Amino acid sequence: MEQLGFEFAVEPRRLTKVSPARLATFADCPRRYRLNYVDRPTPVRTGPWAHSTLGAVVHNALRALFDLEPERRTPERAAALVSEHWQDAGFENAEQAARYRARAKAWVMEYVEHNDVSPTPIGLERWVSAPVNPEPGRPPSMIIEGRADRIDERDGELVIIDYKTGKREPDEYEARSSQALAMYAVAAARTLRRPCHRVELHHLPTGAIAAAEHTGESLRRHLTRAEETAEDLRVATDTLTAGGDGEVLFPAEPGIRCSWCDFRPSCPAGQQAGPAKKPWELLAP
Repeated sequence: MEQLGFEFAVEPRRLTKVSPARLATFADCPRRYRLNYVDRPTPVRTGPWAHSTLGAVVHNALRALFDLEPERRTPERAAALVSEHWQDAGFENAEQAARYRARAKAWVMEYVEHNDVSPTPIGLERWVSAPVNPEPGRPPSMIIEGRADRIDERDGELVIIDYKTGKREPDEYEARSSQALAMYAVAAARTLRRPCHRVELHHLPTGAIAAAEHTGESLRRHLTRAEETAEDLRVATDTLTAGGDGEVLFPAEPGIRCSWCDFRPSCPAGQQAGPAKKPWELLAP
């Protein structure tokens, strides 16, 4: 990625592979990281969550839409794709699921009506990966990787697009501060060999688009923070493998999120943090 001055030369050293999801999980709660990515067999989890089902359906419908020829990307086809990909997992009952299915269909129809969906994206659910070091001229210190919702090309540069279906409308600050989007931008530029500075959050419920233009310095700051977390989780994992105490190396961070953590059934600390949410309680009213 020449415009950032990153060094991608490979030297014989073990590199930690990290994704935005892994880094965010470890930073939020090391215990959840261990339960999800280290312990095998994987401990008992909760069942599906309705808000996650809703988000997955919308993502899948939009991916399928962009797989079609441009002339077939109509609002009506987008709504039909929601029905084709729909699942009821996590909803309270069939009536509630039907209400949110109708809502999701309205979201994607309005999205297609108000946005130019004729250009074919460079990538849909595209896996990108790159060895990087935040410090110019240094050998790679980690491998960043992940799957971007959508990668467009505009005026010779890549644009990272992430779909959002949550309650809160995102803003420019959220787009700029997103470590995931910054990592996708760096990895996409390396994988696809084109500059990438712009990242966007597309909020389906409101139609809002929150965008940010990264600089080389802002991307380095994100990579530096990622590198620090990656080193912490590498040390914790290696020490555990060498016989260390998992309870100490991966401490629980009890808080409000414990009420809907996937690993609540396997985490006494999380159970004590507060009452469990029902699978549909995180849906927007």
